[in-house]
Amino acid sequence: MELRSGDSSVETQDDPRHKLGRQLSFALYGAANRMIRQHKPFLEPLGLTFPQYLVILALLDGAPQTVGALGARLEMDTGTITPLVKRLEAAGMVTRVRDRSDERRVLVDMTAEGRALGPDIRGVTEQIRSACQLTYDDIDELRQTLEGLARPAVD
Repeated sequence: MELRSGDSSVETQDDPRHKLGRQLSFALYGAANRMIRQHKPFLEPLGLTFPQYLVILALLDGAPQTVGALGARLEMDTGTITPLVKRLEAAGMVTRVRDRSDERRVLVDMTAEGRALGPDIRGVTEQIRSACQLTYDDIDELRQTLEGLARPAVD
């Protein structure tokens, strides 16, 4: 529905549904920021930032992966994912090599040092679950709701 000023369907400025604190987007923004901050004390000892943690998690699910596939999986563009991968490479956790079957593609793989972080990385999930006082069912339900929200309106 197109809304125009003067349109009788437009609610007044005083409608409480239009206040910042009632906006779904604001609640999601705050929750995302709090969740990232909650990870920080668990990731700092591993030498990782939250975005780097996501890259490592994705690679633990299956490596090697192309930079493009990693970006798509993490919903990050190339300009975001490439510097993350380069920092992880400089830290000795991943390697980047050209795909022999297609020199235009860069494959990202885990090093032995990166793979050795696996148990600690996976343990972060449990620490966050415990810190948030959520059950596994709570997490699954919340994740499904958020995934549904993030799904495009037209599939």
